[in-house]
Amino acid sequence: MPDADRRGAAPDVPPVEPHPPHRPVVGAVVVAGMAALLAVAFLGIPREHAPLPAIARRALLESLPRWHLTEPVNSVVYGSRAFDTFGETFLLIAAVVSVIVLTRTREARHGYIGEEVAAKEEREEIDPARSPDATQREARSAERGESEGRRPETPDATRLGTPGPEHAESMTVIVRTAMRAVAPILAVTGLYLVAWGYAPGGGFPAGAVMLGVILLLYAGFGYRRIGLVVRPAPLEVIELAGAAGIILLLLLGLFLAGSFTANWLPLAPPQTIRSGGTAQVFSVGELVEVGAGLTITVFALLGMRHDWAGDEGDG
Repeated sequence: MPDADRRGAAPDVPPVEPHPPHRPVVGAVVVAGMAALLAVAFLGIPREHAPLPAIARRALLESLPRWHLTEPVNSVVYGSRAFDTFGETFLLIAAVVSVIVLTRTREARHGYIGEEVAAKEEREEIDPARSPDATQREARSAERGESEGRRPETPDATRLGTPGPEHAESMTVIVRTAMRAVAPILAVTGLYLVAWGYAPGGGFPAGAVMLGVILLLYAGFGYRRIGLVVRPAPLEVIELAGAAGIILLLLLGLFLAGSFTANWLPLAPPQTIRSGGTAQVFSVGELVEVGAGLTITVFALLGMRHDWAGDEGDG
């Protein structure tokens, strides 16, 4: 009898396959080649005295007289190339819809599966007090009560040195105070980006800033404090309202100015909120659509609970 069998070890243990050998020379050659390409690209960047490309020169020449915007990037994004921005905005809507579909929770089946509905009705007739709905409600209520009793509102009430993980809803008083000071400044900055048109991108970066404010409040205070605002139903309505406003704004250009995305609003003096005509309104609509869409996407991923498994009791 082999020694392994006498000691009680399992016989015929497959040997561990060795890892494939590393090739440091190949890696070094790839890294050196990439570094050379980056160096050539960096050296080829036009300097401040280099002549502007034709498209950049045209944007600079048309930005102020045609759109009354001192930021040529905004005049291109929301003005002369508004149709491209329109397409990119609705690509974001498609991405939001995809995330919602992938992260959706289990949905109630009303009448699609006859056996399931019939079995539910039969169980309710036999014992209405112990129907599946009643059982689920009791379980959810007990779970809520247990979690609420276990989780303090803030960690300030927890004694220092207490063992175990942190279960507080909010963060410490220092973090919460810092959030209260920073969040209004960031919110005003986001509104400034979209209102005055001085920053490249306008509504898109402003929407990202608004998402950052919401995430700061969520990280510092927990979902309870922002739960009234960050809910699927109102956010989806807000996002669709922003998208519908963009469509209406650009479609009116077709009837009032003869071209889709054409400017049909009077241009105010430069460096004012109403300068840019439809460009500024488009930027505001994108703020609404992008801010709501990114918020839906992030919190849909944070709240993802779908396990993609079979129904309960499938075995």
